[in-house]
Amino acid sequence: MRAVVTLVTISSLTLAGCSGFRDSRANPANWFGGGRSAPALTTDAAAANPLIPEERDSIFRRAPEEERYQGTPIHAVQEVLIEPSSGGAIIKATGLSLRQGAFDVRLVPENEGVPVDGVLSYTLRAVQRTDTPQGPEQTRRVSAGRFITAQTLREAREVRVLAQTNSAASVSRR
Repeated sequence: MRAVVTLVTISSLTLAGCSGFRDSRANPANWFGGGRSAPALTTDAAAANPLIPEERDSIFRRAPEEERYQGTPIHAVQEVLIEPSSGGAIIKATGLSLRQGAFDVRLVPENEGVPVDGVLSYTLRAVQRTDTPQGPEQTRRVSAGRFITAQTLREAREVRVLAQTNSAASVSRR
């Protein structure tokens, strides 16, 4: 037991005497030099903020010039519903595309979403492929929704959704 106590005492005294090892070249943490900070070389305040990300093109985000929607009107509209929501309503439209595989379905406003003569018009559009089979009706059904404010809804007495071959409307309940 005396040997263990003696060994621990000698080790702790030796270790306490090696405080200079921190700054020596034998310490692996000092091998590659210390990091130093330098001020940014920008004059723009927004560019100097490291919390604001840079706008870069990537495989996940397209450039703004490529943001044009490539959807075309679907074949037919089957149903239009107006469901009340907090602060307005949600327009839900269900339609039928001509072929399977329609995606990125949207309700695109006609007349910038402003009612004309009390009618608020939208077109049900989707990106549709031409190389897919027609398939049964259940596989070609698409749906889209869009929020409208209570103020816009008060100005409209009818919401109409257009397609290639038909249109469907729902009367707004105020």
